[in-house]
Amino acid sequence: MKQDIYQRVTDKIVADLEKGELTWLKPWSSGNLEGRITKPLRHNGETYSGINILMLWGAAMEGGYCSPYWMTFKQAKTFGANVRKGERGNLVVYANTFTKTEEGENGQEEERKIPFMKGYTVFNVEQIEGLPEHYYDKPPAIIEPDQRIEHAEAFFGEAGADIRHGGNRAYYSGGSDHVQMPYFETFCSPEAYYGTLAHELTHWTKHEKRLDREFGRKKWGDEGYAREELVAELGAAFLCADIELSPQPREEHAAYIQSWRKVLKEDKRAIFSAAAHAQRAADFLHSFQQKPKQMEGVAA
Repeated sequence: MKQDIYQRVTDKIVADLEKGELTWLKPWSSGNLEGRITKPLRHNGETYSGINILMLWGAAMEGGYCSPYWMTFKQAKTFGANVRKGERGNLVVYANTFTKTEEGENGQEEERKIPFMKGYTVFNVEQIEGLPEHYYDKPPAIIEPDQRIEHAEAFFGEAGADIRHGGNRAYYSGGSDHVQMPYFETFCSPEAYYGTLAHELTHWTKHEKRLDREFGRKKWGDEGYAREELVAELGAAFLCADIELSPQPREEHAAYIQSWRKVLKEDKRAIFSAAAHAQRAADFLHSFQQKPKQMEGVAA
């Protein structure tokens, strides 16, 4: 029987939510990472994207792995290394399309793109013996707070969004196309401020003149609202990983969890869609930087 990858991934995320855990925040509460935040990496240093980030972040926390590197059994073999006996691999997915030529209604041949997804198994390098030493290097220490804040300020400033300060709520207003933020000094930490700003700027990318993202929201708290909030949450997590910030759980998380659980249980593809939209939003914000970051091409 063919394995349902969508269901398997969704079941794992839902199980975490039912325990009150947010997979995309777990890496930053881990003591063994010494404050360093990074996306999961392939054996060649390329970053994973989309749903694979969530899956491998969760696997790293569950296994207590410090290293961001992951590879397949065959890739380990090319280094003359071996996966330790009894180690369990972790699922990642590959999504793409292939072109099929079919006869159309008018009798002429037409090309149709058909999406597909397949899963494969990877192991963290801490599950593997005999790899080159650089795979086992200890992560460098976290950058100094002042340096990190300056870097975040520059990153978000490059987008050119209309960011206004004042009041006691953070939100994106589609009508006036601006992001509203409380004053910096009212946040409990610089990370809380920039993590919130990343969340709201992910919302900002949905405008029709940018990524034109719409889930049919009609009122606060409905399914369309929940789907957009999930995209903003994941987008903020991806951005914070990219610029080495430690996001803080927001007050709204307890309320959001219930609506996210409902959406994910009713649609096994919802988390894949949310991760893909979040990756596009993060890539869009990266595109404003003077030296655009090379991102992974396929988002599940």
